[in-house]
Amino acid sequence: MMLQADRFKWMVCLTVLLGAIMSAVDTSIVNVALPYMRGNLGASVEEITWVASGYILSSVIVMPVIAFLSARFGRRPFYLFSVFLFTVSSMLCGMAWDLQSLIIFRVIQGIGGGVLLPISQAILRETFSEKEQGLAMGIYGMAVVIGPAFGPALGGWLTDNFSWPWIFFINVPIGIINFWMAAKYIQEPAFLVRQTGKIDWLGLILMTVSFVAMQIIFEKGQDKGWYDSSLIVWSTVIAVVSLGLFIWRELTVEKPVVDLSLFTDRNFICGTLIGAVFGLCLYSTLFLQPLFLQQLGYSANQTGMILIPRSLIMAIAMPLAGRLYNSWGPRNILLVGLGITVCSYWQFAHLSLVVSGSDLIVPQLLQGMGFGMMFVALSTVVLSTIDRPKMTAAVGLYNVTRQIMGSVGIAIAASLLSNGQTLYRSVLVSHITPYNPLVRHWVAKLSHGFEHHGMSVLSAQKAALISISNQIDGQAQMLSFNHIFILMAVIFILSIPLMMTIKNKHSQAQATVTE
Repeated sequence: MMLQADRFKWMVCLTVLLGAIMSAVDTSIVNVALPYMRGNLGASVEEITWVASGYILSSVIVMPVIAFLSARFGRRPFYLFSVFLFTVSSMLCGMAWDLQSLIIFRVIQGIGGGVLLPISQAILRETFSEKEQGLAMGIYGMAVVIGPAFGPALGGWLTDNFSWPWIFFINVPIGIINFWMAAKYIQEPAFLVRQTGKIDWLGLILMTVSFVAMQIIFEKGQDKGWYDSSLIVWSTVIAVVSLGLFIWRELTVEKPVVDLSLFTDRNFICGTLIGAVFGLCLYSTLFLQPLFLQQLGYSANQTGMILIPRSLIMAIAMPLAGRLYNSWGPRNILLVGLGITVCSYWQFAHLSLVVSGSDLIVPQLLQGMGFGMMFVALSTVVLSTIDRPKMTAAVGLYNVTRQIMGSVGIAIAASLLSNGQTLYRSVLVSHITPYNPLVRHWVAKLSHGFEHHGMSVLSAQKAALISISNQIDGQAQMLSFNHIFILMAVIFILSIPLMMTIKNKHSQAQATVTE
């Protein structure tokens, strides 16, 4: 009997991981194919970005209401429907005949994909014993990390060797296998109480409007000049008002679509706040580091290869952290992971334009180790005091908070990078004057070199000034990168008081429920 239970447990694990990986991969697999889509579909740069952001937006909207929909229709049927929806919409994305149809199908795909990740996490929590919770979240974390890390590489290979529709068609056979496995191994939880009655449509509409407005702010803010644009101003007003009304509605309605009472649990609210910090720093780092490497002269392919070690060490660190969870406790794992992560940011903040690929390996490995440890500890402790009937709701809220703060992190990083580059350039340029002997020396030296290659005196001097200007641009951007990495380290350090408030042991009530 024990052998059969173990075999069933691992088949459930494999089933939900397959769905989670599919969902995670599709958040990034389209990024490298966007230029090809743009050419085939005749879209502008601004229009084609909605192929990526439409998926993210719809997945964020569906995450908080997963518990409600599971209770309404049954979690097993809801999971099967989500796999079906994801698979069919993937096929339709590959068959899209114009940009509008592709965006619509991507939004539908995001609804299916947005369900798979949180429900997979909830099912893993319920399938593994109390002592194996850290291990379960380590395995789940591998799927979450591997997907976005290898998605661009897989997308590039499919696009180069076949065509961009195949980045969607590849989901079809995997989705069919996942549907079959889910139908065979996923069971309806005994504790789930099916809900009937009226749906809180007003709460659902308010939440959707708020999330759509926030996504517009994050996606378009940098391009529109932030609050110089009336679009961003009105989006902010709509987001704040609708979010306030949504919170008021969910706290007063008899059957809310989102259970906000979960935030009365200390471990959950502290873990969610730390998860928000984690999402902000992680997503901004994933956005900045490719730009940082390409600034150093690496190609897109080389950049992807350099970033792989971080993903691999994260995949190794997560199961390891899961094994250590029971003996070390969540607080200690969080603090060690934070310390390692801060060290990696400190090393990134002291890099210069004169670095080699080998110089980037150590900070990459440190960052992967730190992120991996923190992810497992957070994913485990944030749900450690939540009763099973509320597990799916808690998972949805935790994931959507991390996802939204990830979008905030990307927007902040893009703004700081642009503004910082302008600021540091103006500071550096203020020292470039004809009265500075060092400037005269370098202009003369560069001019002599250009003259040696056949340029006239006037052309050589102009080329020398252009060369110095380009070097200033590079140094200004490098300084901007350095200071953003320092800021990320400081943000992590400021979250230490939150970590100290987390209960280091599982509650007896939760242990009893799990048993």
